[in-house]
Amino acid sequence: MQRRAFTLAALATPFALQAAEPVKVGFLVKQAEEPWFQDEWKFAEQAAKDKGFTLVKIGIPNGEKTLAAIDNLAAQKAVGLVICAPDVKLGVAINRAAKRHKLKVMSVDDQLVDGAGKPIADIPHMGISGYEIGKQVGAGLLAEIKARGWKLEEVGVLRVAYDQLPTGRERTMGAADALKAAGMPAANIIDAPQAKTDTESAFNAANIAFTKNAKFKKWVAFGLNDEAALGAVRAGEGRGIKADAMLAIGIGGSQTALNEFTKPTPTGFFGTVLISPKRHGYETATMVFEWATQGKQPPAVTLTSGVLMTRQNQADIRKQMGL
Repeated sequence: MQRRAFTLAALATPFALQAAEPVKVGFLVKQAEEPWFQDEWKFAEQAAKDKGFTLVKIGIPNGEKTLAAIDNLAAQKAVGLVICAPDVKLGVAINRAAKRHKLKVMSVDDQLVDGAGKPIADIPHMGISGYEIGKQVGAGLLAEIKARGWKLEEVGVLRVAYDQLPTGRERTMGAADALKAAGMPAANIIDAPQAKTDTESAFNAANIAFTKNAKFKKWVAFGLNDEAALGAVRAGEGRGIKADAMLAIGIGGSQTALNEFTKPTPTGFFGTVLISPKRHGYETATMVFEWATQGKQPPAVTLTSGVLMTRQNQADIRKQMGL
C-alpha cells in the first residue's frame, strides 16, 4: 500500500510542476528604444504583476524579426501576445503565425491590415482615433497662435509626415484640417516627410523644409508623435528660430515631452496631446491574458482619447491619468 502511494505521488509530480509554470504573454513593439513603448512595457509589467503572469518583451524592428519573435514566444509556451508591428501590412503573416502556434493576438497603437488594406477583423485592437487626436493638436496650436497675437497668413506650418503609417497620416491630416478650417492658408502648410518616426529623422526632414521656406519667420509644427515635434523644434533652434517664433505640439505625452517641460527655459515645444500609455500597456496585456486563460474575448476595437498637456498643467494632467 505504501509503495502504491509512492508511485501515485511520483506520477503526480510532473503535473504539479507543470501547473506551477507561469503563464507567459508577449508584448512586441516596433521601436523598443522609444519612450512611448518603454512606458507601455512598464504598465504591461504592472499588469503581469497584478494578474499573476509573466511578460515577455521583444523589440521587432522589421518583418523578419517579428515572425521570429512569434516563433520564440511559441517555444516559450506563451499563451498570446500584444503587438505594435513595424509594418501594419504584416497583419496576414502575423495572424497566420499566431494561429499556427495557437497564440491569442491583439494589436496596439497601429491596427493590422490585410492585403487590401482593411483591418483584420479577428485581431482585437486598442488604438486612438488618429484624426481626432490630430484635431486636438490643431485646436491647441490655434489657441496659442491667438494668445500670441500671430496672424495666420504669416505663419509657416510644418507637417512632419510619416504617411506610410495610416495613423501617422490621420494624426497630421487632422491637425492640418483643423488649422485650415480656422483660416490657415493651405499654401502655408509644408510637408516634411521623415524616414523613420524618431527625433533625428524629424530633425533632418524639418531642416530641409526650413531651408526651402525661409520667408516664414514664425512657425508651428506637428507630427505623429512627440519625437516628430521635438525634431522640428531642434531643427528650428539650429536656424535661429527660438521659442518666441516656434510653436510645436506633439502626440503621446512621453518622457520626451516631459524632459522638454522640465528645462529651466521654455522651448518651442509647447505641449503634447497625452495618450495614456497605461491603458495601452496595462489593459491590452490584461485582455490577452484573460482571453487566453478565461475565454474573455476583448472588444473588436477600443479607441482611447487624449488631453492637451503643457508645461503649466503637466503635474495635474499626469495625476488625473494615473501617471
